[in-house]
Amino acid sequence: MSALKAEIELKKLPRHIAIIMDGNGRWAQEKGQDRLFGHYHAVESVRDVVEGCAELGIGYLTLYAFSTENWDRPEEEVKGLMELLVVTIHREVPTLNKNNIRLHVIGDTSMLPSGAQQELKEAIDLTAGNTGLNLVLALSYSSRWELVQAVKQIGQDVKAGKLDPAAITQDTLEQYLCTSDFPDPELMIRTSGEFRISNFLLYQLAYAELYFTSVRWPDFRKNNLYEAIIDFQKRERRFGKTSAQVQDASL
Repeated sequence: MSALKAEIELKKLPRHIAIIMDGNGRWAQEKGQDRLFGHYHAVESVRDVVEGCAELGIGYLTLYAFSTENWDRPEEEVKGLMELLVVTIHREVPTLNKNNIRLHVIGDTSMLPSGAQQELKEAIDLTAGNTGLNLVLALSYSSRWELVQAVKQIGQDVKAGKLDPAAITQDTLEQYLCTSDFPDPELMIRTSGEFRISNFLLYQLAYAELYFTSVRWPDFRKNNLYEAIIDFQKRERRFGKTSAQVQDASL
């Protein structure tokens, strides 16, 4: 066991960690390679961090793998990413099952190539019985897209008489989000030194602790994950209350 891992309080783990995996392209360019080189090496980081979360007993891990805005990137890069997605998912299913990991996907998957859609469906079906870590891939996802879709669906149900507008609450909206089956993230990690949320889980991150690191995603490993969790555990989470109220509640 690493020294950092030994510092983690297992009774104070975040139930749900969300990660913006940033810096693949810059990592590659710094090494004189094209951007796809970085994406290929990022797969090892995903594997290592997923394994780290599973070993700790984290309940949910959401990875921002591809945003709706990423479709505007150079065609060659997007094509390469989609091919990598298909190959990686096909290859990783046995490992997911071995580690009792269940795969989920959120986002506008209708925009993905048919091959990627098929691989995702098969992987989701093949891991559906697993009861350990829930691995959520945000693919062709953006929070504004998600919120617009939720509002449209609510409007349709109101029009159909299934929903009373006066009865709509915060809980109602949450039921129409892509993440309705998951708890909100408690810790959000972004790599590569950028200090933005980038249209990622805007509603769900309302009370998440945000952790930013300059480490490029292809270099991010278990010890970096442990550092983020240790930092999280040192913070006081007040949810609008005072420190005194939080401390009194813990007694």
